[in-house]
Amino acid sequence: MAKSRLKIIPLGGLGEIGKNMMVIECDNDIIIVDVGLMFPDIEMMGVDLVIPDISYLEDQRDRIRGIIITHGHQDHIGALPYLLPVLNAPVYATRLTMGLIEGELKEQKVRDRVVLKVLPSDGVVTLGKFRVEFFPVNHSIPDAVGLIIDTPLGKIVHTGDFKLDHTPVSGKPTDFSRLACLGVKGVLLLLSDSTYAELPGYTPSESVVGENLERVIAAAPGRVIVATFSSLVSRIQQVIDAAVKHQRRVFIVGRSMTNTVRISQELGYLRAPDGVLGQLDELKGLPADKIVFVTTGSQGEPTSALVRIANRDFRQLHIVPGDTVVISASPIPGNEALIHRVINDIFKQGAQVLYSGLAQPAVHVHGHASQEELKLILSLTKPRFFVPVHGEYRHLVQHARLAEQVGVARENIFVMQDGDILELGPRHGRVTGRANAGNVYVDGLSVGDIGSVVLRDRKMLSRDGIVMVIIAINGQTGELVGRPDIISRGFVESKDLDVIEHSRDLVSEVLTHRRNRLAEWSVIDNKVRETLNRFYYEQTRRRPMILPFMMKV
Repeated sequence: MAKSRLKIIPLGGLGEIGKNMMVIECDNDIIIVDVGLMFPDIEMMGVDLVIPDISYLEDQRDRIRGIIITHGHQDHIGALPYLLPVLNAPVYATRLTMGLIEGELKEQKVRDRVVLKVLPSDGVVTLGKFRVEFFPVNHSIPDAVGLIIDTPLGKIVHTGDFKLDHTPVSGKPTDFSRLACLGVKGVLLLLSDSTYAELPGYTPSESVVGENLERVIAAAPGRVIVATFSSLVSRIQQVIDAAVKHQRRVFIVGRSMTNTVRISQELGYLRAPDGVLGQLDELKGLPADKIVFVTTGSQGEPTSALVRIANRDFRQLHIVPGDTVVISASPIPGNEALIHRVINDIFKQGAQVLYSGLAQPAVHVHGHASQEELKLILSLTKPRFFVPVHGEYRHLVQHARLAEQVGVARENIFVMQDGDILELGPRHGRVTGRANAGNVYVDGLSVGDIGSVVLRDRKMLSRDGIVMVIIAINGQTGELVGRPDIISRGFVESKDLDVIEHSRDLVSEVLTHRRNRLAEWSVIDNKVRETLNRFYYEQTRRRPMILPFMMKV
């Protein structure tokens, strides 16, 4: 009888923050853990979202037994509306996570085409040769789970995103005894969250933030505006609890925040006494010290509610002196400049701002395990093989070092990148190849149509601008009619228009140099580009995008 082969293939989430997607194969069966998105960085101009490349799976769709989602954050569920119609596999998740998934699928109008199956936080499902058991973990959203995956070669433990919170705001503390029992019986492979593997010590409990938010709301002389992630349901609950205690009403601002609050209330994960949550049109006549707003925009997203408020671009809500604005989130790497701009704009309008790095008392704790917690999970599970997941490459390397410190053999630790194919046997493992695992860009209604050439052109346009050359040709004689028109955008200012005038003469000279009919358009196009590229670089040391157009008259 042939021995089973186990493959671990990350299609996203390793070497980057976001876009989490892990493929696990055993013989003829495939399961997928998480299908997330990533928000574009500054180099991805005009791109709305980034999702995983699933070309590796497209010819193997009949082998996919199921998609398991660990929790409801966008970096774990956000690509489902785009990829589920292709993968055509059932999705398994806990109740709140599934509620958020359904909202995403309905918004993208793909809900009717997929099978969604809700499991409890300790649920079990058999998918081909895999037996998948959920176990609850603490994170910054309720109903988050880790996974215990039974395979013919042994058990795989996937932590999902987690921290060890002994006094969680929602859910139960992590079941250490369950993990310890697994360690005694033997864990083949541990896949563990590496997002905060650089931070020493322990991550503070979520309950600390609740106490501090209550102090802020109690002491604030006027309105309080709390900006946080729309998916941070436990934080929203803490704000509601503090508002109730100090006789304030709560107003939810922002589309995604409103949707999350609605879904969480319907499913029983968010509780608010009657009359506490209000609509913005009820604000008139309400004293300032009786109002709390909960809003999106903690990352400075340009279209978010807080940014529009800070820019005086939100019709129903403006910053006034006496307001206290709490930014209850840590900056995602790359968003610092956006957040600082929002904070500056709010300060200019006379409000007090409490934010990460300044706020005392602390108004945010992150939802990921720090070094001592990561070492504890490694010590409890005692895995034979270890793969750090969820993080930039430096996070994965640091997590690998922690594993070595607690006794995992160096040769059994694999710091992987997206697309690496790890094959495991009972005693040995090695990376045997690569799968396609690049980025797929979502740009408006376009999915996957934007490639590196388009991004390169956009970068060139943003840096050096564009020059359009309009060439009029006599339709009968094929001769040039007059001087070409040249229009520039983002290249030179009005004071430098002599450069444009000189380039008109240059193009005219190049084209009228021919005594007979002008050559084929492709030849003219290349000649104009070549001439102007050289001239503009000599004059400005810049290379605008040059687009010649021919008009027959």
